[in-house]
Amino acid sequence: MGIKVPGKRYGKRLEHSKVFGHGGHGKKNGNADLLITPLVDMFVIIVLFLIANFSATGEVLMMTKDIQLPEAVNVKEVEMHPVVMVSNDQVSVSGTIVGRVEDLTKDEYLNIPALEEKLRDMKKQFEDLHAMANGTDGFKGDVNIQANKDVQFKVIKRVMFSCATAGYNNINFAVIQAGGAAAGEKTAAATP
Repeated sequence: MGIKVPGKRYGKRLEHSKVFGHGGHGKKNGNADLLITPLVDMFVIIVLFLIANFSATGEVLMMTKDIQLPEAVNVKEVEMHPVVMVSNDQVSVSGTIVGRVEDLTKDEYLNIPALEEKLRDMKKQFEDLHAMANGTDGFKGDVNIQANKDVQFKVIKRVMFSCATAGYNNINFAVIQAGGAAAGEKTAAATP
């Protein structure tokens, strides 16, 4: 038996434990077990967060290269309503073309029949949907007009008249926020 240094001596059982620093020098396993359940849970939470975040900050207006929006200082955030797009060539509602600007500048009467008909159909769909769902909130008559800044006022006036005739009296214009928006363009609505 060899000579031992004086001091604390642990029992035979504790002498080779990792706690007291003498044991645990054996071969370590190079493979680590990967727990799949917490990993899947984490990814599900991340995906749900991203879906909720993107759906909450989704774009209300579809930006096209045909339409350059005017700038305004006093604006509010755009809400989800039917969108009437007026470019230099055509007028469309929710992607459906209802008239050409060239034809609208030639006519003398104020309304645009195709635009009125499309908006009335959308109003009827809204009312029918809310009637079936027993919705308490009624039709408010909100519409967003997204017009190019170079379009003649005569055309905008006809679009506004047609919207009002179809029952959409709360008209908002899509604009780019000017002044404080140094980081980038922000789409907003200006109420006349």
